Amino acid sequence: MSSPPVRLELRREAGSTSVWIGSGALDVALTGLSSLLGGRRVFVITSPPLRQLHGEALEPLAAAAGEFQVLEVADGEAAKTPETAIGVWRTLLAAGGKRDSLIVAFGGGSIGDLAGFVAGTFLRGVDYVQIPTTLLAQVDAAIGGKTAINLPEAKNSVGLFYHPLATIADTGFLGTLPPRQLRSGLFEVVKTAVMRDADLFSRLEADLARLLAGDADALAESVKLTAAAKIGVVEKDPKENDIRQLLNFGHTLGHALELSLEMLEHGEAVGYGMLFAIDLAVARGFAPGEADRVRALIRRIGLPPLPPTVPLEAVMARLERDKKAREAGLAWVVPLHIGSGEICTDIAAEDVRHRVGDFLGGRNGC
Repeated sequence: MSSPPVRLELRREAGSTSVWIGSGALDVALTGLSSLLGGRRVFVITSPPLRQLHGEALEPLAAAAGEFQVLEVADGEAAKTPETAIGVWRTLLAAGGKRDSLIVAFGGGSIGDLAGFVAGTFLRGVDYVQIPTTLLAQVDAAIGGKTAINLPEAKNSVGLFYHPLATIADTGFLGTLPPRQLRSGLFEVVKTAVMRDADLFSRLEADLARLLAGDADALAESVKLTAAAKIGVVEKDPKENDIRQLLNFGHTLGHALELSLEMLEHGEAVGYGMLFAIDLAVARGFAPGEADRVRALIRRIGLPPLPPTVPLEAVMARLERDKKAREAGLAWVVPLHIGSGEICTDIAAEDVRHRVGDFLGGRNGC
């Protein structure tokens, strides 16, 4: 029998965010949030495929709200554009959106990023709630208040930290995820485990077959443990000035590959980024045996092959525009041991270029 949903709390400077996790979490959370919804104009931002698949889950939300409207945007990263944000802002104004209206993000990480950005900027900030429906969003994107849209030159290059009132990670939604999206989300679990939780990493090694098969209990437990680890980091470093940067493990090269190739899911790009960062880490003293464990887990989850030719110049140009870059150069997150890592800014640009060229030329560990 599945365990009941749990409630975690992310404490922040101006209050806290309740994080409900587990199968049936939406029903449980809505009971607690009924007073928040009553009498308010509620705008749900979602995509047409998700509305078709899980739209009935919104009915209790609609019944509790004062007024209720669903705004549909493109699916995936295509939603995270300035043009989409402008369109949503104008729709909110036309529909009578006010400072005390409520925005609900219902979808994966991209929907959450867009909806949070819109909420944080519309009328200088309105309340919002995250209802993530993908594994990637439940373990990472919907927790911590990062919101953003993309520019053609760089991913997540315009955004702000703006926390939701609540995040409701109902793991029942994960039962309809395609296998590729499930694997994509698991790479974000691996990222957090390598950087912050050695026990979680060992659990992933032991439970991976169940996770890949979509076992509901295994997925709910992984979401809970990963979310708890991230909450602990965010509470210590809410604006990503220090240890929260460790959760960018795999994202530096990953974002550049994601934008340059347009054939990788976000988590898959992070998977390749982690493999590259492991090579950097081994050169700095990361134990080869631990490196092999991480590589083996990534291979077991499964990455699609890269195309025969990867545009090195495009990748390097996007690396230079990475939002995590500093005047001193790129920051690379590398593991020290499984469960801990460090941020390196002393890797020479020419060394990075040479290593990226080798990595994309076929020696990428897959």
